[in-house]
Amino acid sequence: MVRIEYCEFDDTVLYEPEGLVWVKPLDAEKVRIGITSIMAYIAGRLNGVKVKPIGTIIERGKSIASIESLKYFNVVRSPFDSEIVEINDRVVARPKLINDSPYSDGWIAVVKVKGRMDMLKPLDLCKDVLVEKIRSMHVRCFSAFPDHEVFEIGVECAAVLPKLNNLVASIESREVIHIVSDDPTADIEMIRWSEETGNELLEIRKEGNLLHFIVRKP
Repeated sequence: MVRIEYCEFDDTVLYEPEGLVWVKPLDAEKVRIGITSIMAYIAGRLNGVKVKPIGTIIERGKSIASIESLKYFNVVRSPFDSEIVEINDRVVARPKLINDSPYSDGWIAVVKVKGRMDMLKPLDLCKDVLVEKIRSMHVRCFSAFPDHEVFEIGVECAAVLPKLNNLVASIESREVIHIVSDDPTADIEMIRWSEETGNELLEIRKEGNLLHFIVRKP
């Protein structure tokens, strides 16, 4: 994987940067298709994926599938004429798999290519476009996709930790929390809290006067 502006990209696949989809050739006719980490973060935690039935003919630019969260709805468009030959039933059953692993387990469908693939580019030839997308859409990617978010502005981090403990106790193992604090000592408090509780502190990032933390329950 390659990190661009904190977002991950698979450098072994091809991209249609305007539609924010990727394509991985499987043989002379078939390709696997999915969405980029950019779209996954814009959407937020997905709770619905609907893929058109196997055998459906999709014209270039038309929808293969729809994705939705509590705050977002969009369609995944085919960058070429195609026919759906396989659906990833795992993402239909568990949509957040797309958020967690957009380039591997979170693929959406396998299609048979029936048209030109001239819209597709390797990562090194579309990196600048992807950077512009990330910046213009104000996308913030992290080392793990958050299941929960805690924003505590104007509050000392030490006072936030009991609330964080209660949240950790109520969530499932391996779920991820994004904490935002403007306490300048929050990094010290969070490192100590992680060591004392055994929760994984995956990332610390400073943006302006805000500190962002990514924590995963073991």
